[in-house]
Amino acid sequence: MAGYEQLVNAFTTLVVTIDPPGLAPIFLGLTHGMTSLERRRTALRGTLIAFGILTVFAIAGEAILNTMGISIGAFRIAGGLLLFAISFEMIFDRREARKQKTSETAVVEDHVHNLSVFPLALPLIAGPGAISATILLAGSFHTPVDRIELIGVIGICIILVLVSLTVASRIDRFLGRSGRAILTRLLGVLLAALSVQFVIDGLKSVL
Repeated sequence: MAGYEQLVNAFTTLVVTIDPPGLAPIFLGLTHGMTSLERRRTALRGTLIAFGILTVFAIAGEAILNTMGISIGAFRIAGGLLLFAISFEMIFDRREARKQKTSETAVVEDHVHNLSVFPLALPLIAGPGAISATILLAGSFHTPVDRIELIGVIGICIILVLVSLTVASRIDRFLGRSGRAILTRLLGVLLAALSVQFVIDGLKSVL
C-alpha cells in the first residue's frame, strides 16, 4: 500500500494542477443563461467524464508510454517541465486568461449541451497538466492496490471540483478578484516546487 506521504503528495499535485476554485468563475461564464438544475447536470457530467479520462491514464498511462518507447524517467522530466510552465502561468496570472479564451472559443464552436464534454471535462478539468501529473504519479504507485488508492485520490479531487462547480457563484463572490489572485499565486508556487521534484526524480531515474 502507498504511504501517507505519497498519498498526500498525489492529492496536492492533482488539486493544484486541476485548480477547483479557479474553475468556478470559468464555469459560471460557460453556463451563463442556464438554470441551476442545468448547471448541476453539466457539472456532474463533466466531472464524471474527467474522472474517467484520468482513471484511464492512471491505469494504462505507463503502458501507453512503453508502447511509444518513452521511459517513465523521460516522461517525469517532460511532465515536470510542463507542470512548471503551468505554475509559471499561475504565478504571473496568465493561466486564467488562457482558460477563459479556451472557454469563449468553445461556446462559439460547440453547442451548449456539449459543454460538459468540451471544454469542461477536457481540457479544463482533465487537461494536459492533470493528465501528465496522473501518469507521473502512477509511476510511483506500482501494485494494483496502489493504483486503486491513486484512483481514490483522483476521485476525491474530482469530488472537490464538483463541489466547487456546484457552489461556483458563492465561491466567486467569497474570494473576489483579490482572493482568487492570492490563492492562484500560492498554489502556483507550490506546484512549481512539486514540478521541480518531478524533474529531479526523472533525472535520477535516467542517470
